[in-house]
Amino acid sequence: MIVSITMDTGKKLIFLVNFIIILSVFIAVSCTLETAGVDAYYITGSKEDKKNLLELYGLLKNEESGSEDEFAVTREIAATFARQKDYDRLIHFLSAKTINNPADPYNSYYFLMIAYAHLQQGSQPIAALYFDLILKNYPDLIINDESIHLVCLRHLINIDNNPRRQVWYYSELISRFPENIDLGTAYFMLGQACERVGDWNSAIVAYTNYLPYTGTIIPGFPHADQHARHQVDFSRSAKDWTFASLPELRDAVEKALDAGNAKLLQQYQAKANFFARSWEQVETDDIGMSRFNLAQFMYGNRIRYASSLDSSSNSTEAYLRTTGWSLYTLNVWYLYFRKIYFPQEPEIHGRWEWAGIYYGEKF
Repeated sequence: MIVSITMDTGKKLIFLVNFIIILSVFIAVSCTLETAGVDAYYITGSKEDKKNLLELYGLLKNEESGSEDEFAVTREIAATFARQKDYDRLIHFLSAKTINNPADPYNSYYFLMIAYAHLQQGSQPIAALYFDLILKNYPDLIINDESIHLVCLRHLINIDNNPRRQVWYYSELISRFPENIDLGTAYFMLGQACERVGDWNSAIVAYTNYLPYTGTIIPGFPHADQHARHQVDFSRSAKDWTFASLPELRDAVEKALDAGNAKLLQQYQAKANFFARSWEQVETDDIGMSRFNLAQFMYGNRIRYASSLDSSSNSTEAYLRTTGWSLYTLNVWYLYFRKIYFPQEPEIHGRWEWAGIYYGEKF
């Protein structure tokens, strides 16, 4: 008997054969995954990646829970997902690992990789929760010669701007990792965080500790040295040169100028952080300016002053133009008055001081 196969019948037969082959392969792979105890969801990526993941899962099944060998295999599987930028699978894989093995000694590292994956996905708040979880609930691990807790602290400082937590982060850095960080930056930033929460005494301590590191370049704080020194020097001073208001300060200074009384004028001069500089020298070193001798520039001269404050004066700073000083050709000085910002002493905070002198015409 001769059987005639049409073209359509032939195509159907070929399709059926291919379907059976594909189904057989799928069943074989599924059996392989099932035998290896692998969820097919995790076998992803290129052909090479899939083969590699299958081998890794095969190894993982045979490793002792919590062992170094198991950690090495787990880390490689997670690294494969990271290279593929498949952060969802990485998170699912390691989350299941930590849930099923809560006592695993390497869980802090697994949580660190989960946090990393969330960072890559732009979920900084969630990543911060994991970094905080590691610090407060899991022992430190040294991986590739680096402390996991140190890594967490550095990330938290960058993504969590809450000042109270910043105080804790920088305190931890300083107390636990002094040899692994820039101590100058850490002390200054601790001082800034303490200021923000209103812990002024701790801020002064932090700035005092910063002073030996003067010259440290701190991004975003070009005047860090000056700020720290001013806070420390002012906190240690008697502050007996301050006035309750700007009008009172101005009146006292003008009367001393009218009388040509350099000694009286000297009493009104700030004894901490006083400066004398040209307008171009905004960031000069003013150490020792509290001993600035006014008498030598007043001798034999009548010092005159403007009838009103300079137009650039405001609620916290004021400038009084004066003339007649003996300083080469710079006979014009602007006396600089400022409102004191020192919340740690409410009786001083908000008073006024004569803080410095600017030489030459204001531009």
